Amino acid sequence: MGSVIPLKKSANSAYLDLKNVLNGKLESVEKLINLKLQSNVGLIKKMSDYHLSSGGKRIRALLTMGAAKLGGYSEGKRDINLAACVELIHNATLLHDDVIDESKIRRGNKTPNAIWGNQSSILVGDYLLSRCFEMMVEDGNLEILKLLSSTSSKIAQGEVMQLEHKGEADLLEENYIKIIELKTAALFSAATRVGACISDLDKKKKDALESYGKNLGLAFQIADDALDYFSIEKIFGKEIGKDFFEGKVTLPIIIGFQKANAIERTFLTNIFKKDKRDKKDFEDTHKLIKKYNALETTFKRAEYFVNVSYDALGIFENSEEKRVLQNLTGFSLNRAY
Repeated sequence: MGSVIPLKKSANSAYLDLKNVLNGKLESVEKLINLKLQSNVGLIKKMSDYHLSSGGKRIRALLTMGAAKLGGYSEGKRDINLAACVELIHNATLLHDDVIDESKIRRGNKTPNAIWGNQSSILVGDYLLSRCFEMMVEDGNLEILKLLSSTSSKIAQGEVMQLEHKGEADLLEENYIKIIELKTAALFSAATRVGACISDLDKKKKDALESYGKNLGLAFQIADDALDYFSIEKIFGKEIGKDFFEGKVTLPIIIGFQKANAIERTFLTNIFKKDKRDKKDFEDTHKLIKKYNALETTFKRAEYFVNVSYDALGIFENSEEKRVLQNLTGFSLNRAY
């Protein structure tokens, strides 16, 4: 499956390399988003400013512009405008996610719904989506409009599918992959395909960039799910055990369940059937995951998608942009260590 890249070493600078190769364009995206979210309604401005300033590496926006640069796009501002669209979709889904999950903390800060309530968070998330669609219409490309519209639909379907399977300790791995493919990977793949579209690449290269984004997104989400059980200490502002306490069955649990004996499977089934799980439940589950090396296996699964993503760019001629994007594939795993 191609070469396994030296993840830790290559990923250390990959994110900064991508920012640098784009020559400050991410700052232009930030400015555009702030401009587009201006509103005479005070609460909208207050909430959107708070939400957007709470952190985040803008990976999806960088991928949009990085894919466009790899494809040869150099004139105009369509890459900046569409990167902003992708970020608005992402941030709208975060606002909605926090309401669905009843989250109180994200990236080490209080969530908007914890401060202003669920109703305001849902409506401001809708406002972000509305502004995004206005910008997409202004761009005028029907292919991109269809792509980002269908992506928003996929994300919503992924959310519903996850709710449908909430609390199922015996969730099939294929269903888990389908959920994260819709919820996370769909926007990654849309970001990179948008970059290909504005570069007027042929179908093979568009498909290659879409595959790169999709598999990067899968690796990113799997690694993120592993972080929920990676340590009992806080890592990068992520609440350890957040998914567990919300009753989300992710890959470490699925793998642990697959390897567990009958008594342990019953234990996991009962734990996830509970309305609420406590600290002792988490500690006992964490021990089970550790017993069966479920985290190591989870990271191996993520590494597979990293390698598929890396190899997808093989169709492109060697360049600085290609090197940086390929090195970025290790970023999702490296941040866990």
